[in-house]
Amino acid sequence: MEIDSVAVPVERKKPLLNGLILLFLFAMILANMGGQMYGPLMSLYIRELGASVPQIGLFFTISSIIPLVLQILGGWISDTLGRLRAIAIGSVVGIFTYVALLLAPSWEWLLLATAFGAITGSLVGPSFDAFIAEQSSEGNRARMFGVTQALFGIVGFVGPALGGWLAEVRGFKFMLLIAGLLYVSATVIRVGMARTAAKNSAAKHEKLSFAGLKSNLGTMFGLLFAGGVITWILVTDGVRDISFALSMNLFSVYMQDFGGLSLRQIGLTSSIFGLFMMLTVIPAGILADKVGERVGIAFGFVLVGISLGMLVFLPFGAFGLYLLGWALAGAGVGLLQPAYQSLISKAVPERLRGTAFGLFSTSLGLVSLPAPWIGAQLWQSVSPRFPFLITVAVTFLSIIPVWLKFKLPKNNGTDQPAEGPQAVGPAA
Repeated sequence: MEIDSVAVPVERKKPLLNGLILLFLFAMILANMGGQMYGPLMSLYIRELGASVPQIGLFFTISSIIPLVLQILGGWISDTLGRLRAIAIGSVVGIFTYVALLLAPSWEWLLLATAFGAITGSLVGPSFDAFIAEQSSEGNRARMFGVTQALFGIVGFVGPALGGWLAEVRGFKFMLLIAGLLYVSATVIRVGMARTAAKNSAAKHEKLSFAGLKSNLGTMFGLLFAGGVITWILVTDGVRDISFALSMNLFSVYMQDFGGLSLRQIGLTSSIFGLFMMLTVIPAGILADKVGERVGIAFGFVLVGISLGMLVFLPFGAFGLYLLGWALAGAGVGLLQPAYQSLISKAVPERLRGTAFGLFSTSLGLVSLPAPWIGAQLWQSVSPRFPFLITVAVTFLSIIPVWLKFKLPKNNGTDQPAEGPQAVGPAA
C-alpha cells in the first residue's frame, strides 16, 4: 500500500539585507565618506587656520554645545515623521556644512560648519540606528547591526586614506571640495528614497507637537532612572565619554608632533582602524546574538584599552607600530558597536528608538561638554601624554559595570520581527 506524499511548502528565510537596505547603506557610505575624509584631520585643519592647542580644545568644546540641544529633538522628529524623511531633511542641511568648511577664513568660522553638522547628525544619527533595528528581529538584531556596520566600514577604510592623500598633495580645500561632492550625491539618493517611501506607504505619521515630545521624553526619562540596563548604559558611557573627549580630538596633533607622522600616514592609521573595525563587526554581531551583548562590549573595552596604552608610548617615527595599535583599536570598537546598538534597541520600546538614540547622544555629550578644553589644558600644564593615560584607565575600569550590569531580562515576546520592505512604512 502506497501512501501519497504531500508536499509541504518550506518557508524561505528572508535575506538579512534587502534592496531597500542596500540602497540606504549605499547613500550612507557616500555621505560619510566625505566626513571620514576630513574628520580624522580636523584638528590639523583647525591648526592650519591659526589655532593653538588650547584653542583646538576650546573649539571642540564649543562645537559640542549645539548637538546637546538638537539630538533629542532629532530623535523625536525621527519617531514622529519617519526615519527616511528625517534623514532626507538632515542631509539637505548637511550640504551647508561643506560650504562653511570650504569658505571659512579662520578657525573661528569653522564653528558655523559644526552648527550645520550638528543639525544633520541629530536627524540622521538616531534615524539610522532606529531604521536598522526596525529591519531586523530580536534574534538577529546584533548580526544585522554587524553586517550593516561592516558595509559601512568601507567608509572608515577608504575615507581617511583618501582624505590624507588629497590634503597632502592638493591641500585641505581641494579635499573638502571632493568630500562635499560625494555628500551632495548621497543627499540626492536620500531625498529620492524618502519621496518614494512616502508615496508607497499607507501609514499616517503623527504631527510634530509639544505634547508628543513631552510624552516621549517622559517615558524615556522613566527608563533612564529606573535602575535597569538603560541606567547603567548611561552611567558607564557617560564616564567613558568624558575620558575619550579629554584626549581623542588631539590624537592627530599628537601623532604629527610626537609620532613624526605625515598627513598621509595619519590618514592611513585611521584607514587601518576602519578596516579592522569592518572585519570585526560581523563576527561581533553573531557573538552578541549567541551569548549576549555584554561579552562583546567587555572584550571590546579590553582591546581598546590595550591599543590606546600602546599608542601613547610609541617612539618617534614608528609608523608600523602605529598601524598595529590602530588595528587593535579598530577591532575593539568593532566588537563594541553592534552589541551596544543591539542592547539599546532591545531595552526601549520600538516607538521610542529614535528618541532613545538621540537622548543617549545628548546625555553623553552633556556630561563630557568641558572635556576637550580640560584635556587641552592638561596637555599644556601636565604633559601631552597625560590626557591619554586617563582615557586608558577609564576604559579598563568600565569593564566592571559592563560585566555586572549589562543584562537584559528575558524576551517577553513583544518585539516583533520586521517584514522586509513593508516594515519601512511607518518609518518613512
